[in-house]
Amino acid sequence: MADPEYSISDGKALIDFAHKTIESYIKDEMVLEITDAPKKLKEKRGAFVTLKVKGELRGCIGHPLPVAPLIEAVRDLAISSATEDYRFSPITMDELGELQIEISILTVPEELKLKDRKEAPKHIKVGRDGLVIDLDYNKGLLLPQVAVEEGWNSKQFLEHTCWKASIPEDSWLDKEAKIFTFQSVIFAEDKKGKVRMTLPG
Repeated sequence: MADPEYSISDGKALIDFAHKTIESYIKDEMVLEITDAPKKLKEKRGAFVTLKVKGELRGCIGHPLPVAPLIEAVRDLAISSATEDYRFSPITMDELGELQIEISILTVPEELKLKDRKEAPKHIKVGRDGLVIDLDYNKGLLLPQVAVEEGWNSKQFLEHTCWKASIPEDSWLDKEAKIFTFQSVIFAEDKKGKVRMTLPG
């Protein structure tokens, strides 16, 4: 996904659709039908939808694997992020006008297979890679932009992904733990509604 497979106009269309989806669901509990979309937005992709109000996180839910067409995934995840993220109360009518949406389109996660687990940080590039750690049915995922926003190095990124999985922060050293990396194209709007695109870097 290093090539600009998606354009800024694709991102604007997805974010606009996510806004309309959330507004329709919050106001009328109606799920919008998908009538038409470009072919590439109908291809199955892993995706995450992140919601912010006044710059503060208000919801983030996604699918790391390509289980549904992208446009359908964005619709369903937008609703879930707005109403089902257990960390937050549901988005309210009053917040709709200040809602900022970020959509991450993911590559399929690839497992890091290393003889020496201590070498793992060297194989992770902050700003390019997202992480998934899976151990004993506990799974944690963090998007690439999280490490950048928090100012983590690759080792700290691994530790926080373990924490997200509710396992000890050094569990990435466990030979039984599976570490996956993935990349994403990110479309995000600022407080004025301007959409920017970030490619894996």
